[in-house]
Amino acid sequence: PTPPVPLAALLAREDLALRQIAGPTDPDLVVHWAHTSEMADPYPYLLGGELLLTAGVHIPEAAGSGTYFDDYVSRIVAAGGAALGFGVAPVHDTVPRALVAACEAYELPLVEVPPQTTFSGVARAVWQLMAQARHAELRRVTEAQQSLAAAASRQDPVPSVLRQLARRVGGRAVLYGTDGAEVAVAGRELAPGVSGALVELAAIVRPVEGPGVTPTPAPSSATDTVDGTHLAAYALGTEQRFVLGVAAPRREPGDHTIASVAAVLLSLLTGEHQSGTGAAHSSALVRLLLGAAPEDVAPLLGGKRWVVVHACPDGPAAPDAVAASALGAALGSALVDVDGEVVRVLVPADREPAPQSGWTCGVSSAVGPREWATGDMQAARALARARATRTPLVRHSERPSLAGLIPPAEAEAHARTLLAPIATNPALPETLRTWLSLHGSWDRTAVALSVHRNTVRQRVARCSALLDMDLDDPDVRMELWFALRHE
Repeated sequence: PTPPVPLAALLAREDLALRQIAGPTDPDLVVHWAHTSEMADPYPYLLGGELLLTAGVHIPEAAGSGTYFDDYVSRIVAAGGAALGFGVAPVHDTVPRALVAACEAYELPLVEVPPQTTFSGVARAVWQLMAQARHAELRRVTEAQQSLAAAASRQDPVPSVLRQLARRVGGRAVLYGTDGAEVAVAGRELAPGVSGALVELAAIVRPVEGPGVTPTPAPSSATDTVDGTHLAAYALGTEQRFVLGVAAPRREPGDHTIASVAAVLLSLLTGEHQSGTGAAHSSALVRLLLGAAPEDVAPLLGGKRWVVVHACPDGPAAPDAVAASALGAALGSALVDVDGEVVRVLVPADREPAPQSGWTCGVSSAVGPREWATGDMQAARALARARATRTPLVRHSERPSLAGLIPPAEAEAHARTLLAPIATNPALPETLRTWLSLHGSWDRTAVALSVHRNTVRQRVARCSALLDMDLDDPDVRMELWFALRHE
């Protein structure tokens, strides 16, 4: 947002020659914009924070003897006006004394605008000061972003980011853990009441969990002001439940942006690899390498029953680490392995794998840690069936099938040998596959392939001749269907 302009900065402009003649001289008083109005009641036209400029055209001749000025000033104050600027000449030679008294009574700063200074010149000066303040604030935010990014790359990134954030906002920065305790702090000490209020604010953005508690969405950030100290809390990530708390003696327009940048960096730094989940996964790996039984390390991974997913991309490109990680995130697991053209994911059984766009998947049945190897074979066979039948996702069936009894490599070799005579013409295997899947229907096959039924007859007859097989024999059809699913 565009920072407001201190009224003192406007009064300091020598080219304007403005002079405050009534009201408080608060150095923290700011003006958000300048507005000119000659309405007797400007209240409906003010948004708040204005320097209202008037030449007194609306003032009646007998105004000084009544309540006109009190009513006029009270309406400006009620509308939230920041200050009143009164132009001397051409209507009035001096500022009316009754107006000065009213501004003193209602504590509204009154500024005298000399004859040589136009209202448009005052408005232009306000916008110039705003532009300068905005430029300075953008530069401050940019420098803060750079320093926060540099802090995140140090050996102690979390404390370094907190120190930089506390210095940039001139206050205190606290990282709260998943249990609400302080993990790291930096900056000025807070009064006990303010510190407690910051803890309570952090609890607002942390989702409440526990038995019998209905999960409700928590806000991503919250703010409050206690004893003149501005407080803010930011939720880090979606699942880790870390919270960043910030306390500052003032609230500059760019402070929220700076704190948001720090929150993003801390979300990355406190992500899975730095969280309890990532530590548990590392512990499980170490224990497996040191000879622990799978059932002993399974609780560290987050489940008792598991399914194995094998997936291959639909496109020609082999999967990379980024694509595999994205697939794992979509399936709800970080336990991902890229094995050549296949990505393997170990998923807790309570997270039902769904078809994934751009991937062909095979899913095992739910298995325990001792049966992980069995689940891996089941997923491989399910993926082979999915690819053969062009199905996005195939699950392992508990009922044994003939195809499941033959290793995929042997099935593919048998299919290549059997179908070699017709493999040189892609239209022949495709027609034969469609014709067999539609139980030998000439018309339905013609519709499915968008060709004439005589073309289907010619192609099927050509396949029969090249393969030297009787396609009316059920055993032949079964063998060809098996081969076509594994080619």
